[in-house]
Parts: sequence; structure tokens; C-alpha cells
Amino acid sequence: MTKFAAGASAMLLMMTAGLFVWMGAHSQDNLIPEAPPPPEKVETEGLPEAIFDDETIGPQPPTPPKAYKASREERRFNRYDRNRDEIVTRLEMMSSRTKAFKALDTDGNNLLTFEEWAVATSDRFTGADRDGNGALTRVEFRTTRPKRTASKCKC
Repeated sequence: MTKFAAGASAMLLMMTAGLFVWMGAHSQDNLIPEAPPPPEKVETEGLPEAIFDDETIGPQPPTPPKAYKASREERRFNRYDRNRDEIVTRLEMMSSRTKAFKALDTDGNNLLTFEEWAVATSDRFTGADRDGNGALTRVEFRTTRPKRTASKCKC
């Protein structure tokens, strides 16, 4: 019971102190400074005025050319083609992807052309399209995901 009485009296004491602080802050005069007078109006007589006509504005700038929108496969191919010579070499492929590179390089010349890349992708799509209707359902699309291997932690 003494703890309750001590807590209640401490709370009453804190409320009284807060009341005194609030009353003291409220009684102070907060003077707001007056705003400065507005600036005087400047005379604009004698100043030149701009005339906007075709001679002063000039001709319209040329419209920029339309940017070529690369397909998804071309963007993927370009990620590997570092020197932009339209050929992906073994050095340009990541070293962990050597096995995949050899599978895509059908003529075995250690050069991967866009056609070889596109044929492999088309074959992958055809293999996933089980019903042969030219469209992948969610279940069919899920089969195109690369197989995950157990990753080794390099902690």
C-alpha cells in the first residue's frame, strides 16, 4: 500500500510541477516582429521589351530519332557480348558458365552467334510447351527455370 501511496504522491507532484512550468511559459510575452514594408514599385519606362517572333526564337529543334527496342533475347545476348562485336567468346562468358557455353556453341568454333543463342532459346520454349499451342501456361513456364544446384558457402 505504501508503494501505491508513494506513486500517487509522486505523480501528483509531477503534475503540479508541470502546471507551474506551463503557466510560466504561457505568461511570457512572445513579441512577433512587424513585417517590413513592401518594396517600392520600380518604374519600367525606358526598358526594352522582348518581342517573340520567328526570327528571334529560331527554328524548331530536330526531333530525336526513335531508339531501337531490343528484344529480350538480344538484351540477354548483349549482356555477354562485352566488346559489342556481335560474337560472344568463351572469355566473355563467365567461367562458371563454360558447360552451358559449350552446349550453346553448336558448331564448336568457340564463338557463339546470336543465331545459335536464339535456336537454343527457341528449342527451350518448344520443350516447355507441352500441349504445342504456342503459349506457355504458368505450369509450363515454371519448367524453363534453370535447375538450382546446392551452393557452397564461401563464408
